[in-house]
Amino acid sequence: MNPSPLEYAESLHIGTVEFVSPDEIKILLDIEAPESVALNAGLPLPFPRVNSYVLIPSDEGYLVGQVEQLTIERSAYPKRRGMKDFGLVDLPYPLRKMSLNPLGTLRKSVDNNGLETFRFRRGADAFPTVGDSVLLPTQKQLRSIVESGENRRVKIGTSPLAGNADVYVDPDRIFGRHLAVLGNTGSGKSCSVAGLIRWSLEAARAAQKDDGTPSQAEQQNNNAPNARFIVLDPNGEYSRAFASKNNDSINARLFKVKHENAAQQLQVPLWFWNSAEWVSFTQASGKTQRPTLIHALRAVRDGQAEFPENVSHDMRRFLRTIVSTIQAEKNTGSPWGQFPKPKAFFEKIGKWKSGLEPQLSFTQNEKTALTNLMHKINALVQNRSGQYPNYDFTRPEVDEFFEKAKEAHRAFGGSDTELLPIDADIPRKFNGDSLLMSLEASAEMLNVSEYVETMLIRIRTMLADTRMKSIISDAGAVTLEQWLIDYIGGNQADNGGLTIIDMSLVPSEIIHIVTSVIARMIFEALQRYRKLNKEHKTLPTVLVMEEAHTFVKRYKVDAENQDAASVCCQVFERIAREGRKFGLGLVVSSQRPSELSPTVLSQCNTFLLHRISNDRDQNIVHRFVPDNLKGLLRELPSLPSQNAILLGWASELPVLIRMNDLPKEQQPLSDDPDFWDVWTGKETRDVNWEEVAKDWQQISKEAAEKSYDKEQKE
Repeated sequence: MNPSPLEYAESLHIGTVEFVSPDEIKILLDIEAPESVALNAGLPLPFPRVNSYVLIPSDEGYLVGQVEQLTIERSAYPKRRGMKDFGLVDLPYPLRKMSLNPLGTLRKSVDNNGLETFRFRRGADAFPTVGDSVLLPTQKQLRSIVESGENRRVKIGTSPLAGNADVYVDPDRIFGRHLAVLGNTGSGKSCSVAGLIRWSLEAARAAQKDDGTPSQAEQQNNNAPNARFIVLDPNGEYSRAFASKNNDSINARLFKVKHENAAQQLQVPLWFWNSAEWVSFTQASGKTQRPTLIHALRAVRDGQAEFPENVSHDMRRFLRTIVSTIQAEKNTGSPWGQFPKPKAFFEKIGKWKSGLEPQLSFTQNEKTALTNLMHKINALVQNRSGQYPNYDFTRPEVDEFFEKAKEAHRAFGGSDTELLPIDADIPRKFNGDSLLMSLEASAEMLNVSEYVETMLIRIRTMLADTRMKSIISDAGAVTLEQWLIDYIGGNQADNGGLTIIDMSLVPSEIIHIVTSVIARMIFEALQRYRKLNKEHKTLPTVLVMEEAHTFVKRYKVDAENQDAASVCCQVFERIAREGRKFGLGLVVSSQRPSELSPTVLSQCNTFLLHRISNDRDQNIVHRFVPDNLKGLLRELPSLPSQNAILLGWASELPVLIRMNDLPKEQQPLSDDPDFWDVWTGKETRDVNWEEVAKDWQQISKEAAEKSYDKEQKE
């Protein structure tokens, strides 16, 4: 005989409320409440369990509470009516209690078919009072709690504390407002990141198939989703997870330092680098080297935009530099006695004089303009000659000199608009030799040649390093357009929705610069996409940063000269603050949250937390969650592998998840080493250190054979 609704509801009663506050509710459990497993909720349900759910009836439906703490209070006598101790010895009487975090409200409704349904919503409109009943949730109620939220599109796992209810996420939420995947080594972070990418792409493909009318992307790319995932992989883990040899339906583009098989050569040409990245790499000082470097970058980028060079063109560019320098000196007031000393301006004039010699190919008008400028320079020099010269200049002298220089510039075809300084960060093509020549010329013109020698040495060293040459050179004649197509994705993602950038062999001297340039180029490309789009639509893109504690590491803000790591972190901080506006979602994966930039972490609205043992890392995570949810995080040190806690914007409530399984061939290459199997011979490990040495020393096979033959002859 089936029980009546009232009898069934009474059977779910487990206790009463005895304490209420906005962030905590304390429950006194009944004597008859289950002690390990509840069998009357529609399925065997572990109870009581930390982080499980219970219901408290209210006017709005049910208040959902999450169990934070279980305890026993021992009393000298029974506290319940009708319960008496008739024994000769009055022994302590145990009372079971538990503490709840109020999460939200579960409301009952009826769907179009007349079936009873429930809908969960975060937040509590009304709190219970002391004495209210506490109930176990039924199977349907429990699934309604965990499987809550709109746009449940991508299944990422199941909830072991909710009857293995499916856990879905909305990609707009989990990627649109940034995601942090945190946990110790071996806790399953990399598999979770790879799974999120794979499951999202597969769900998008399935949704296109379910659509009645084929989309444009379906017609162009065999139902491939118009998605863009870009993974920055410093350890080379993800190449196996999306290898084409697995007959994978996901078309991934792989870029490596040494391209092999399906991989392409990683290229981040040096003309992509902006001034901040050049300054950090060269360690340019702020007073002399940095202005000279920026001046050289402007000149070399501008030179690539002009028509074929000739002698008149060189003179026009030289005159433009003179005019720009005089204008800068006038703005600071330095020629008339203010800091820096006017003698430096006098020495610059002497340098300029040697470069203003007229050539036979010049027109008469050009020769006349140069002659007038030379006369003015001679007059300025003559007035400051003698045994005790005074190098101060008057304002009229500088103004007249400035006008003569502008007249000469116009005579060679220059215009006033051309005098506006070009942006030193525009990605226009130039090569390393051109930059060196421009830097030397700028240093000589600004009379600071002796101060830039160390900077020139660093650049020459980089250009001569064969390890870096394949990355920063423009050997493949790469264009900006083709680079954007290859690394971000073509129209309708016709070349695939996933880019994996393997940086495991990028030299340590430039790895932060390379990472910074790639991230910044992606961000600025999406900025310009929205700017040029008439409807100001964004191009949804997800940037994944593995080992984020290395590249998004906190730095000293007040440091005078920012190193490459600081510049790299600043790029990701800007993406974290502004990326959402331009459709760029950020996923940071790290095993050391305490070393991450606080700015980046604070901008992450969703957290997927695996096992975290370090107390400093736990404290950092605790700061970014509401106070009433910190009890849930106490389970972090004991989470088994493949289990995680999802909380934040992408989840209606914090939920413990067992992530979906990934086949071995779809897992990132981050397995634990098999010491015992290798020791005992179950797995073989042959070593050829000669091959390792040749690869390390960058010696080709042919060169090694010649060296061996030479040694044999000797």
